[in-house]
Amino acid sequence: MIQEHYQKAIKFAGEKHSKQNVPGSSANYVLHFSNVAMEVLVAHQDKPDFDLVFAVQLALLHDTLEDTDTTFEALTNEFGLAVAKGVQALTKDETFSTKRERMLDSLKRINNLGKEVGLVKLADRITNLQQPPSTWKPDKIKAYAEEAVLIAETLQNKNKYLNNRLLKRIEAYKKYAN
Repeated sequence: MIQEHYQKAIKFAGEKHSKQNVPGSSANYVLHFSNVAMEVLVAHQDKPDFDLVFAVQLALLHDTLEDTDTTFEALTNEFGLAVAKGVQALTKDETFSTKRERMLDSLKRINNLGKEVGLVKLADRITNLQQPPSTWKPDKIKAYAEEAVLIAETLQNKNKYLNNRLLKRIEAYKKYAN
C-alpha cells in the first residue's frame, strides 16, 4: 500500500533534512519534498499511467543524496536499487564545473531511466518556482527560469500534465526577474 511507502520515505527524508529549511523561508524542508509528492499524486489522478509508489518515494527522497550525508548504499538498503538509482539521477554531479553542465548531465541520466524519475524532476521544479528569496538578484532569477525551460523541454515526454503545469509556472515566475 502506498501509505506505508509514503510514511517510510517521508520519515527517512524528514530525519535526514531535519536541520534544513526551505530556501528563503523558516519552513522546515519537509514542506518542499512533501509538495513535490503532492504534485506527483495529482498528476497520477490526472492520468494513472505510471508507478505511483515508485514516483512518490522518489519525490520524497529526491534531495537526500544531494543535500544530506545519505549514501547511495543507505538508500539502496532502505528503499531498493531502483529508488536509489532514481535519486542518484536527480542528484547533480558536483564534478562538473558549471551549473549548466551539472543540470544537462542530470537530465541525461534522468532520461535514461523510467518516466517516474523525469516527472519527479518536473514536480520538483514546479514547487521551486515560488517567490524567490529576497537575496536573489534579477539575473539569478532569470537564469533559474531559463533552467526551468530547459527542464520542461528535455522532459516534456515524461508527463503531459506536469509539463504543462511547469510551463504555466515558468510564465508566472518571470514577473520576479523584472
